[in-house]
Amino acid sequence: MNDFRFTKLEGLGNDFLIIEVDDVSTLRAATQIALHLCNRNFGAGADGVVFLTRDPSDDADFNSRIYNSDGSEAGVSGNGTRCAAAYVYYAGLWSAPEVRIRTIAGIKRGRLVSRSEARFEFEFDMGAPRLASSDVPMLLEHGLERVVSYPINLGGEPVEVTCLSMGNPQTVIFVPELEAVDFEELGPLIEHHPVFPDRTNVEFVEVVNRSTLRIRIWERGAGHTLSSGTGSCASAVASALNGLTERAVDVRTEGGDLHVEWRLDGTVALTGPAEVIYEGRWLRG
Repeated sequence: MNDFRFTKLEGLGNDFLIIEVDDVSTLRAATQIALHLCNRNFGAGADGVVFLTRDPSDDADFNSRIYNSDGSEAGVSGNGTRCAAAYVYYAGLWSAPEVRIRTIAGIKRGRLVSRSEARFEFEFDMGAPRLASSDVPMLLEHGLERVVSYPINLGGEPVEVTCLSMGNPQTVIFVPELEAVDFEELGPLIEHHPVFPDRTNVEFVEVVNRSTLRIRIWERGAGHTLSSGTGSCASAVASALNGLTERAVDVRTEGGDLHVEWRLDGTVALTGPAEVIYEGRWLRG
């Protein structure tokens, strides 16, 4: 793939490059492509790349694979999947009210809420969170059915974390004031903590009230991002698990607001925008 086209989209500042391919199951050089394209000085610049193709099965409409800016593959991305959905409508590949996109973490179903030119809003069913320590995964001497306010050692100091999987590992830390947190230092320390064998995404969460959260995000494989769909879902679930909020909340990220509802059936609904920014052609090897 030395000469190919891509489209850049963003979901509240969390930006992705969408590339159509013949078959996502036979990707070649995906890691190298992500590393080159996502570079903000020598490439197009993005938090990740989404490779997308039609899905020939009956249970999904499109198939996707998502790679972070460091070249690692992500199981799922809430914002990335929403950007992929916006792309298929924008490109004229899809027009039905709902779209099903297969990810490594399962099929995500999106409902088009609104469209204004190249800006779209979707409600996506992100599936049910997995709460056991083995699902995150975490290396604990004794497994836990739920990892709520669990202390981990960080530089000699215990830090309480609430952990779960939204198809990718999530670690939530509640803080009284976001601005007082050195998350650029703490984020990578937690991401690479030995208790997380597959690393972890990290969300620092300030509870504004029982229906509103403010968060800052350190993403596994991407670092500081302005927004995260799965991170917002994890923050909402963790807040409800700790009794700090109701099950439906507005999540204020640095890039803008998402709405998350942990439904009574156990699934999580994520509502937010995605916008097409530009189309490009990659010419470098």
